[in-house]
Amino acid sequence: MTVDTAPMLTTLNASREDLEKMALSCRRNIVDMVYRAKAGHPGGSLSVIDILVALYGTQLRVSPDAGSHPDRDRLILSKGHASPAMYAVLESRGFLTETDLESYRVFGGTCQGHVDMDWTNGVDFSAGSLGMGLSFGIGCAIAARMDESDRATWVILGDGECQEGEVWEAAMAAQHHNLTKLHVIVDRNRIQNDDHIDRQMRLGDLAAKWESFGWSVLEIDGHDMGELTDALHWCKEIDRPTAIIAHTVKGKGVSFMEDDPSFHGKAPNDEEYILAMEELS
Repeated sequence: MTVDTAPMLTTLNASREDLEKMALSCRRNIVDMVYRAKAGHPGGSLSVIDILVALYGTQLRVSPDAGSHPDRDRLILSKGHASPAMYAVLESRGFLTETDLESYRVFGGTCQGHVDMDWTNGVDFSAGSLGMGLSFGIGCAIAARMDESDRATWVILGDGECQEGEVWEAAMAAQHHNLTKLHVIVDRNRIQNDDHIDRQMRLGDLAAKWESFGWSVLEIDGHDMGELTDALHWCKEIDRPTAIIAHTVKGKGVSFMEDDPSFHGKAPNDEEYILAMEELS
């Protein structure tokens, strides 16, 4: 693993093997956190974890020792209920400790149920209601331009979240302002809170929708580290806002959670926890 350094900031260049090992370790931590808390959102955390690992392992210019550096890249986890994934990756990069992970959903703990920038080192967006992350990311990107900084802003959306009107207002605004360092990744796992998305409200051709708003779009397998890292590099070569539609599986890596809407927001029981950890060993 080689390291490219900027003043006080670090961008990793992890190999595919290192990324896949990191993702497996993070999956174990996700299941462990949700099981220990007896609450949380394992399905969407397991679907997005490879995306986060690829970002933190190859692209984001950040550092645990420079959490407030003005030129750090910004990562906006708009689907903030997938906080276990965020915390697992932050722990792998040294922003958090194992003890911090044990505080997940504990009153007063470092790791709140939704990501919160006031509580957790390395978090740049306080989530809760869905649909707001891209608007926040636009503010970050415009601020970077005003500061004459080359920092990038990455926004991760859920596909159910793309049913929200604010997302499309923000998509229109980003293109209008030509925010070339603003990048969106949609975790396209096809399941939202209550059921499969196509039963709740069909999104149709999601890539075509983003393209119609003037974005450059790439569709990939969101669990293939090679495709992920190539797509992240592609974003930086395009001279307009970019969107990656990452096709994923809700609950990826744990057989009984995969493609099951009930594990959107349900912790495994004792027997399920043992089985999940065996599958992730």
